[in-house]
Amino acid sequence: MLYSLFQLLEDSGFSAARLMDYITVRSGVALILSLFIATVIGRRIIDRLQLRQVGELVRNLGLEGQMSKTGTPTMGGIIIIISIIIPCLLVANLNNIYMILMLVSTIWLGTLGFLDDYIKVHRHDKEGMKGIFKIIGQVGLGLIVGVTMWLSPSIVMRENQEVMLQATEITAPDGTHDTGIVEITYGSDDIKAPQTTIPFVKNNNFDYSWLTQWMGSWSMTGGWILFVIVVILAVTATSNGANLTDGLDGLATGTSAIIGTALAIMAYLGSNVIYSSYLNIMYIPGSEELVVYMAAFIGALIGFLWYNAYPAQVFMGDTGSLTLGGIIAVFAILIRKELLIPILCAIFFIEDLSVMLQVFYFKLTKQRTGTGRRIFKMTPLHHHFQKAGNAGIDAIIQRPIAPIPESKIVTRFWIVGIFLAVITFVTLKIR
Repeated sequence: MLYSLFQLLEDSGFSAARLMDYITVRSGVALILSLFIATVIGRRIIDRLQLRQVGELVRNLGLEGQMSKTGTPTMGGIIIIISIIIPCLLVANLNNIYMILMLVSTIWLGTLGFLDDYIKVHRHDKEGMKGIFKIIGQVGLGLIVGVTMWLSPSIVMRENQEVMLQATEITAPDGTHDTGIVEITYGSDDIKAPQTTIPFVKNNNFDYSWLTQWMGSWSMTGGWILFVIVVILAVTATSNGANLTDGLDGLATGTSAIIGTALAIMAYLGSNVIYSSYLNIMYIPGSEELVVYMAAFIGALIGFLWYNAYPAQVFMGDTGSLTLGGIIAVFAILIRKELLIPILCAIFFIEDLSVMLQVFYFKLTKQRTGTGRRIFKMTPLHHHFQKAGNAGIDAIIQRPIAPIPESKIVTRFWIVGIFLAVITFVTLKIR
Protein backbone atom coordinates (compact mmCIF):
# COMPACT_ATOMS: atom_id res chain seq x y z
CA MET A 1 0.00 0.00 0.00
CA LEU A 2 2.61 2.53 1.11
CA TYR A 3 4.93 1.21 -1.59
CA SER A 4 2.37 2.07 -4.28
CA LEU A 5 1.74 5.47 -2.69
CA PHE A 6 5.44 6.32 -2.69
CA GLN A 7 5.64 5.22 -6.31
CA LEU A 8 2.92 7.71 -7.17
CA LEU A 9 4.70 10.43 -5.22
CA GLU A 10 7.94 9.66 -7.02
CA ASP A 11 6.20 9.83 -10.39
CA SER A 12 4.77 13.20 -9.34
CA GLY A 13 8.26 14.59 -8.80
CA PHE A 14 8.57 14.13 -5.02
CA SER A 15 12.23 13.11 -4.92
CA ALA A 16 12.25 12.01 -1.25
CA ALA A 17 9.85 9.21 -2.20
CA ARG A 18 12.76 7.48 -3.93
CA LEU A 19 13.88 6.19 -0.54
CA MET A 20 11.25 3.46 -0.79
CA ASP A 21 12.95 2.15 -3.90
CA TYR A 22 15.84 0.91 -1.78
CA ILE A 23 15.52 -2.62 -0.46
CA THR A 24 17.56 -1.77 2.64
CA VAL A 25 15.19 1.07 3.58
CA ARG A 26 12.02 -0.95 3.08
CA SER A 27 13.53 -3.92 4.89
CA GLY A 28 14.45 -1.72 7.83
CA VAL A 29 10.96 -0.25 7.96
CA ALA A 30 9.43 -3.74 7.77
CA LEU A 31 11.62 -4.98 10.63
CA ILE A 32 10.76 -2.00 12.86
CA LEU A 33 7.05 -2.27 12.11
CA SER A 34 6.91 -6.02 12.77
CA LEU A 35 8.88 -5.63 15.99
CA PHE A 36 6.52 -2.88 17.15
CA ILE A 37 3.40 -4.86 16.30
CA ALA A 38 4.66 -8.03 17.99
CA THR A 39 5.67 -6.29 21.22
CA VAL A 40 2.89 -3.71 21.57
CA ILE A 41 -0.14 -5.32 19.96
CA GLY A 42 1.08 -8.76 21.02
CA ARG A 43 0.42 -7.88 24.65
CA ARG A 44 -3.23 -7.19 23.87
CA ILE A 45 -3.58 -10.45 21.99
CA ILE A 46 -2.11 -12.36 24.95
CA ASP A 47 -4.58 -10.65 27.30
CA ARG A 48 -7.43 -11.57 24.97
CA LEU A 49 -6.28 -15.21 24.83
CA GLN A 50 -6.17 -15.29 28.63
CA LEU A 51 -9.65 -13.79 28.83
CA ARG A 52 -10.99 -16.48 26.50
CA GLN A 53 -9.12 -19.14 28.50
CA VAL A 54 -7.17 -20.33 25.48
CA GLY A 55 -4.63 -22.18 27.59
CA GLU A 56 -2.11 -24.91 26.88
CA LEU A 57 -3.01 -28.51 27.72
CA VAL A 58 0.11 -30.07 29.24
CA ARG A 59 0.79 -33.77 29.63
CA ASN A 60 2.65 -34.79 32.77
CA LEU A 61 5.93 -36.16 31.38
CA GLY A 62 7.85 -35.80 34.61
CA LEU A 63 9.86 -32.77 33.47
CA GLU A 64 10.93 -30.09 35.90
CA GLY A 65 8.57 -27.11 35.89
CA GLN A 66 6.41 -28.67 33.20
CA MET A 67 3.06 -28.64 34.96
CA SER A 68 3.46 -24.98 35.94
CA LYS A 69 2.98 -24.17 32.23
CA THR A 70 -0.58 -25.49 32.29
CA GLY A 71 -2.99 -22.76 31.30
CA THR A 72 -0.35 -20.55 29.64
CA PRO A 73 -2.01 -18.88 26.63
CA THR A 74 -1.35 -20.73 23.38
CA MET A 75 -2.09 -19.93 19.71
CA GLY A 76 0.38 -17.05 20.07
CA GLY A 77 1.49 -17.76 16.52
CA ILE A 78 -1.30 -15.35 15.57
CA ILE A 79 0.97 -12.56 16.84
CA ILE A 80 3.79 -13.70 14.55
CA ILE A 81 1.53 -14.01 11.49
CA ILE A 82 -0.07 -10.58 11.97
CA SER A 83 3.33 -9.01 12.59
CA ILE A 84 4.60 -10.42 9.29
CA ILE A 85 1.62 -9.72 7.06
CA ILE A 86 0.88 -6.08 8.03
CA PRO A 87 4.41 -4.71 7.32
CA CYS A 88 4.54 -6.65 4.04
CA LEU A 89 1.19 -5.21 2.95
CA LEU A 90 2.44 -1.72 3.78
CA VAL A 91 5.99 -1.54 2.37
CA ALA A 92 6.39 -4.51 0.00
CA ASN A 93 5.78 -4.62 -3.74
CA LEU A 94 2.64 -6.76 -3.83
CA ASN A 95 2.96 -7.31 -7.57
CA ASN A 96 6.14 -9.31 -7.02
CA ILE A 97 5.53 -13.04 -7.50
CA TYR A 98 8.00 -13.97 -4.76
CA MET A 99 6.20 -11.79 -2.22
CA ILE A 100 2.83 -13.20 -3.30
CA LEU A 101 4.03 -16.77 -2.76
CA MET A 102 5.41 -15.95 0.68
CA LEU A 103 2.17 -14.28 1.79
CA VAL A 104 0.11 -17.20 0.46
CA SER A 105 2.38 -19.65 2.31
CA THR A 106 2.05 -17.67 5.54
CA ILE A 107 -1.75 -17.55 5.42
CA TRP A 108 -2.06 -21.17 4.24
CA LEU A 109 0.06 -22.69 7.00
CA GLY A 110 -1.21 -20.24 9.59
CA THR A 111 -4.75 -21.42 8.87
CA LEU A 112 -3.67 -25.06 9.05
CA GLY A 113 -1.96 -24.54 12.40
CA PHE A 114 -4.87 -22.47 13.73
CA LEU A 115 -7.35 -25.27 12.98
CA ASP A 116 -5.05 -27.74 14.76
CA ASP A 117 -4.83 -25.52 17.85
CA TYR A 118 -8.57 -24.84 17.79
CA ILE A 119 -9.32 -28.56 17.97
CA LYS A 120 -6.86 -28.97 20.86
CA VAL A 121 -8.17 -26.07 22.92
CA HIS A 122 -11.89 -26.03 22.26
CA ARG A 123 -12.41 -29.77 21.96
CA HIS A 124 -9.89 -30.55 24.70
CA ASP A 125 -8.15 -32.99 22.37
CA LYS A 126 -4.37 -32.92 22.90
CA GLU A 127 -3.80 -34.78 19.62
CA GLY A 128 -5.45 -32.02 17.63
CA MET A 129 -5.96 -32.40 13.92
CA LYS A 130 -5.32 -35.84 12.47
CA GLY A 131 -1.83 -36.14 11.03
CA ILE A 132 -3.09 -37.06 7.57
CA PHE A 133 -4.88 -33.72 7.24
CA LYS A 134 -1.72 -31.82 8.24
CA ILE A 135 0.26 -33.72 5.61
CA ILE A 136 -2.40 -33.00 2.98
CA GLY A 137 -2.20 -29.29 3.81
CA GLN A 138 1.61 -29.25 3.63
CA VAL A 139 1.66 -31.25 0.39
CA GLY A 140 -0.93 -28.87 -1.06
CA LEU A 141 1.25 -25.86 -0.32
CA GLY A 142 4.28 -27.63 -1.80
CA LEU A 143 2.31 -28.26 -4.99
CA ILE A 144 1.23 -24.61 -5.20
CA VAL A 145 4.78 -23.30 -4.74
CA GLY A 146 6.46 -25.88 -6.98
CA VAL A 147 3.99 -25.63 -9.86
CA THR A 148 3.98 -21.82 -9.69
CA MET A 149 7.77 -21.74 -9.92
CA TRP A 150 7.51 -24.09 -12.89
CA LEU A 151 4.85 -22.19 -14.83
CA SER A 152 5.29 -18.54 -13.83
CA PRO A 153 7.23 -16.52 -16.44
CA SER A 154 8.32 -14.12 -13.66
CA ILE A 155 10.40 -16.74 -11.83
CA VAL A 156 13.66 -17.02 -13.74
CA MET A 157 17.38 -17.08 -13.11
CA ARG A 158 20.64 -16.37 -14.88
CA GLU A 159 23.38 -18.92 -15.17
CA ASN A 160 26.76 -17.99 -13.77
CA GLN A 161 29.61 -18.59 -16.18
CA GLU A 162 33.33 -18.70 -15.53
CA VAL A 163 35.38 -16.61 -17.95
CA MET A 164 39.16 -17.06 -18.08
CA LEU A 165 40.89 -13.69 -18.03
CA GLN A 166 44.43 -15.07 -17.90
CA ALA A 167 45.08 -18.58 -19.15
CA THR A 168 48.77 -18.78 -18.30
CA GLU A 169 49.47 -21.76 -16.03
CA ILE A 170 51.48 -20.89 -12.96
CA THR A 171 53.32 -23.42 -10.80
CA ALA A 172 53.53 -22.44 -7.16
CA PRO A 173 56.54 -23.36 -4.94
CA ASP A 174 54.50 -26.09 -3.25
CA GLY A 175 53.89 -27.75 -6.60
CA THR A 176 50.28 -26.71 -7.01
CA HIS A 177 49.06 -25.32 -10.32
CA ASP A 178 47.09 -22.16 -10.91
CA THR A 179 45.38 -22.03 -14.29
CA GLY A 180 44.95 -18.30 -14.19
CA ILE A 181 42.47 -15.61 -13.24
CA VAL A 182 38.77 -16.39 -13.53
CA GLU A 183 35.87 -13.93 -13.64
CA ILE A 184 32.23 -14.84 -13.05
CA THR A 185 29.72 -13.39 -15.50
CA TYR A 186 26.03 -13.97 -16.13
CA GLY A 187 24.13 -14.52 -19.32
CA SER A 188 22.19 -11.55 -20.66
CA ASP A 189 19.02 -13.59 -20.95
CA ASP A 190 16.84 -14.90 -18.16
CA ILE A 191 16.28 -18.63 -18.35
CA LYS A 192 13.59 -20.95 -17.04
CA ALA A 193 15.23 -24.02 -15.57
CA PRO A 194 14.85 -26.33 -12.54
CA GLN A 195 18.24 -25.38 -11.14
CA THR A 196 19.39 -25.07 -7.56
CA THR A 197 22.53 -24.50 -5.47
CA ILE A 198 24.42 -27.44 -3.98
CA PRO A 199 27.14 -27.16 -1.32
CA PHE A 200 30.72 -28.39 -1.46
CA VAL A 201 30.75 -28.57 -5.28
CA LYS A 202 32.86 -26.34 -7.53
CA ASN A 203 30.25 -25.78 -10.22
CA ASN A 204 27.46 -25.51 -7.71
CA ASN A 205 24.48 -25.02 -10.04
CA PHE A 206 22.61 -28.30 -10.23
CA ASP A 207 19.89 -28.90 -12.80
CA TYR A 208 17.25 -31.44 -11.78
CA SER A 209 16.73 -32.29 -15.47
CA TRP A 210 20.19 -33.89 -15.41
CA LEU A 211 18.61 -36.75 -13.49
CA THR A 212 15.90 -37.15 -16.12
CA GLN A 213 18.06 -37.17 -19.25
CA TRP A 214 16.77 -40.67 -19.99
CA MET A 215 13.41 -39.07 -20.83
CA GLY A 216 14.89 -37.50 -23.97
CA SER A 217 12.90 -34.49 -25.18
CA TRP A 218 10.83 -34.68 -22.00
CA SER A 219 13.86 -34.34 -19.73
CA MET A 220 13.13 -30.70 -18.85
CA THR A 221 9.53 -31.56 -17.92
CA GLY A 222 10.80 -34.49 -15.87
CA GLY A 223 13.28 -32.19 -14.13
CA TRP A 224 10.50 -29.80 -13.13
CA ILE A 225 8.36 -32.67 -11.84
CA LEU A 226 11.32 -33.86 -9.76
CA PHE A 227 11.78 -30.31 -8.50
CA VAL A 228 8.12 -30.13 -7.41
CA ILE A 229 8.56 -33.41 -5.49
CA VAL A 230 11.62 -31.98 -3.71
CA VAL A 231 9.61 -28.85 -2.86
CA ILE A 232 6.84 -30.95 -1.30
CA LEU A 233 9.34 -32.96 0.76
CA ALA A 234 11.17 -29.82 1.91
CA VAL A 235 7.99 -28.04 3.01
CA THR A 236 6.60 -31.08 4.82
CA ALA A 237 9.83 -32.04 6.58
CA THR A 238 10.81 -28.53 7.67
CA SER A 239 7.32 -27.62 8.85
CA ASN A 240 7.04 -30.77 10.96
CA GLY A 241 10.60 -30.32 12.22
CA ALA A 242 9.84 -26.81 13.49
CA ASN A 243 6.68 -28.17 15.10
CA LEU A 244 8.65 -30.78 17.05
CA THR A 245 11.29 -28.22 18.03
CA ASP A 246 8.64 -26.04 19.68
CA GLY A 247 8.85 -27.76 23.05
CA LEU A 248 10.80 -25.34 25.23
CA ASP A 249 10.31 -21.65 25.91
CA GLY A 250 11.92 -19.64 23.12
CA LEU A 251 13.54 -22.62 21.39
CA ALA A 252 11.68 -22.59 18.07
CA THR A 253 11.40 -18.79 18.10
CA GLY A 254 15.10 -18.09 18.55
CA THR A 255 16.25 -20.88 16.24
CA SER A 256 13.92 -19.69 13.48
CA ALA A 257 15.15 -16.10 13.87
CA ILE A 258 18.75 -17.26 13.37
CA ILE A 259 17.79 -19.29 10.29
CA GLY A 260 15.74 -16.37 8.96
CA THR A 261 18.71 -14.00 9.30
CA ALA A 262 20.91 -16.37 7.29
CA LEU A 263 18.26 -16.73 4.58
CA ALA A 264 17.77 -12.95 4.39
CA ILE A 265 21.50 -12.49 3.73
CA MET A 266 21.41 -15.21 1.07
CA ALA A 267 18.41 -13.60 -0.60
CA TYR A 268 20.13 -10.21 -0.68
CA LEU A 269 23.31 -11.69 -2.11
CA GLY A 270 21.44 -13.75 -4.71
CA SER A 271 19.43 -10.75 -5.91
CA ASN A 272 22.53 -8.61 -6.45
CA VAL A 273 24.57 -9.43 -9.55
CA ILE A 274 27.82 -8.11 -8.04
CA TYR A 275 27.62 -10.15 -4.84
CA SER A 276 26.37 -13.19 -6.75
CA SER A 277 29.36 -13.09 -9.08
CA TYR A 278 31.79 -12.75 -6.17
CA LEU A 279 30.36 -15.80 -4.41
CA ASN A 280 29.77 -17.62 -7.70
CA ILE A 281 26.16 -18.32 -6.82
CA MET A 282 22.97 -18.15 -8.84
CA TYR A 283 21.64 -14.70 -9.74
CA ILE A 284 17.85 -14.49 -9.34
CA PRO A 285 16.30 -11.30 -10.78
CA GLY A 286 13.39 -9.91 -8.78
CA SER A 287 14.08 -11.91 -5.63
CA GLU A 288 15.23 -8.83 -3.70
CA GLU A 289 11.63 -8.38 -2.47
CA LEU A 290 12.12 -11.49 -0.35
CA VAL A 291 14.53 -9.51 1.83
CA VAL A 292 11.64 -7.24 2.85
CA TYR A 293 9.54 -10.26 3.80
CA MET A 294 12.30 -11.87 5.82
CA ALA A 295 13.01 -8.62 7.65
CA ALA A 296 9.37 -8.62 8.79
CA PHE A 297 9.74 -12.30 9.73
CA ILE A 298 12.81 -11.62 11.89
CA GLY A 299 11.22 -8.60 13.56
CA ALA A 300 8.07 -10.59 14.35
CA LEU A 301 10.09 -13.39 15.96
CA ILE A 302 12.23 -11.06 18.05
CA GLY A 303 9.11 -9.22 19.23
CA PHE A 304 7.37 -12.50 20.03
CA LEU A 305 10.44 -13.70 21.90
CA TRP A 306 9.85 -10.82 24.34
CA TYR A 307 6.90 -12.83 25.67
CA ASN A 308 7.99 -16.34 24.67
CA ALA A 309 11.40 -16.35 26.41
CA TYR A 310 11.72 -18.38 29.61
CA PRO A 311 9.42 -18.32 31.55
CA ALA A 312 7.02 -17.98 28.64
CA GLN A 313 3.94 -15.79 28.91
CA VAL A 314 2.56 -17.24 25.70
CA PHE A 315 3.16 -20.26 23.48
CA MET A 316 3.06 -20.05 19.69
CA GLY A 317 1.19 -23.36 19.34
CA ASP A 318 0.90 -25.13 16.00
CA THR A 319 -0.42 -21.84 14.61
CA GLY A 320 3.13 -20.58 14.85
CA SER A 321 5.39 -23.64 14.68
CA LEU A 322 3.90 -25.19 11.54
CA THR A 323 3.95 -21.76 9.90
CA LEU A 324 7.57 -21.00 10.81
CA GLY A 325 8.92 -24.23 9.35
CA GLY A 326 6.88 -23.85 6.17
CA ILE A 327 7.96 -20.23 5.71
CA ILE A 328 11.62 -21.17 6.07
CA ALA A 329 11.27 -24.02 3.56
CA VAL A 330 9.38 -21.98 0.94
CA PHE A 331 11.79 -19.07 1.29
CA ALA A 332 14.82 -21.33 0.79
CA ILE A 333 13.14 -22.90 -2.24
CA LEU A 334 12.41 -19.53 -3.85
CA ILE A 335 16.07 -18.48 -3.61
CA ARG A 336 17.10 -21.92 -4.93
CA LYS A 337 18.80 -22.98 -1.69
CA GLU A 338 16.55 -25.89 -0.72
CA LEU A 339 19.47 -28.34 -0.71
CA LEU A 340 21.13 -26.21 1.97
CA ILE A 341 18.17 -26.72 4.32
CA PRO A 342 19.61 -29.96 5.85
CA ILE A 343 22.61 -27.92 7.03
CA LEU A 344 20.95 -24.64 7.96
CA CYS A 345 17.93 -26.30 9.60
CA ALA A 346 19.82 -29.27 11.02
CA ILE A 347 18.28 -28.67 14.46
CA PHE A 348 14.80 -29.22 13.01
CA PHE A 349 15.85 -32.42 11.25
CA ILE A 350 17.76 -33.77 14.26
CA GLU A 351 14.58 -33.29 16.30
CA ASP A 352 12.65 -35.15 13.57
CA LEU A 353 15.26 -37.90 13.40
CA SER A 354 15.39 -38.39 17.17
CA VAL A 355 11.65 -39.14 17.25
CA MET A 356 11.81 -41.51 14.26
CA LEU A 357 14.83 -43.39 15.63
CA GLN A 358 13.22 -43.64 19.07
CA VAL A 359 9.99 -45.11 17.70
CA PHE A 360 11.80 -47.49 15.33
CA TYR A 361 14.18 -48.83 17.99
CA PHE A 362 11.42 -49.19 20.58
CA LYS A 363 9.25 -51.23 18.22
CA LEU A 364 12.22 -53.31 17.03
CA THR A 365 13.38 -54.24 20.54
CA LYS A 366 9.83 -54.92 21.69
CA GLN A 367 9.30 -57.27 18.76
CA ARG A 368 12.54 -59.15 19.40
CA THR A 369 12.70 -59.21 23.21
CA GLY A 370 9.17 -58.38 24.31
CA THR A 371 10.40 -55.23 26.05
CA GLY A 372 10.83 -51.96 24.21
CA ARG A 373 14.08 -50.05 24.74
CA ARG A 374 14.92 -46.45 23.95
CA ILE A 375 17.90 -44.71 22.41
CA PHE A 376 17.25 -41.40 24.17
CA LYS A 377 15.78 -40.81 27.62
CA MET A 378 13.00 -38.85 25.93
CA THR A 379 12.17 -37.36 22.54
CA PRO A 380 12.11 -34.89 20.83
CA LEU A 381 15.80 -34.51 21.57
CA HIS A 382 15.57 -31.31 23.63
CA HIS A 383 13.60 -33.20 26.31
CA HIS A 384 16.42 -35.77 26.58
CA PHE A 385 18.58 -33.15 28.27
CA GLN A 386 15.85 -32.37 30.80
CA LYS A 387 15.77 -35.95 32.12
CA ALA A 388 18.19 -37.24 34.75
CA GLY A 389 20.42 -40.13 33.67
CA ASN A 390 20.45 -43.54 35.39
CA ALA A 391 17.02 -42.81 36.88
CA GLY A 392 15.25 -45.95 35.78
CA ILE A 393 14.80 -45.08 32.10
CA ASP A 394 15.98 -47.98 29.92
CA ALA A 395 17.83 -45.90 27.30
CA ILE A 396 21.13 -46.43 25.48
CA ILE A 397 22.24 -42.82 25.96
CA GLN A 398 22.11 -41.76 29.63
CA ARG A 399 24.25 -38.62 29.47
CA PRO A 400 23.93 -36.02 30.76
CA ILE A 401 23.43 -37.59 34.18
CA ALA A 402 22.24 -34.34 35.79
CA PRO A 403 19.26 -32.64 34.12
CA ILE A 404 20.05 -29.36 32.36
CA PRO A 405 17.84 -26.31 33.08
CA GLU A 406 15.44 -25.40 30.30
CA SER A 407 16.89 -21.93 29.72
CA LYS A 408 20.41 -23.35 29.30
CA ILE A 409 19.22 -25.97 26.79
CA VAL A 410 17.55 -23.26 24.71
CA THR A 411 20.62 -21.01 24.76
CA ARG A 412 22.89 -23.87 23.69
CA PHE A 413 20.56 -24.80 20.84
CA TRP A 414 20.71 -21.17 19.69
CA ILE A 415 24.51 -21.34 19.71
CA VAL A 416 24.39 -24.51 17.62
CA GLY A 417 21.98 -22.73 15.25
CA ILE A 418 24.45 -19.86 14.77
CA PHE A 419 27.24 -22.38 14.13
CA LEU A 420 25.11 -24.13 11.49
CA ALA A 421 24.32 -20.81 9.79
CA VAL A 422 28.04 -20.02 9.53
CA ILE A 423 28.76 -23.47 8.11
CA THR A 424 26.01 -22.94 5.52
CA PHE A 425 27.72 -19.81 4.23
CA VAL A 426 31.12 -21.47 4.28
CA THR A 427 29.83 -24.24 2.02
CA LEU A 428 29.35 -21.67 -0.73
CA LYS A 429 33.11 -21.05 -0.86
CA ILE A 430 34.52 -24.50 -0.02
CA ARG A 431 34.46 -25.98 -3.48
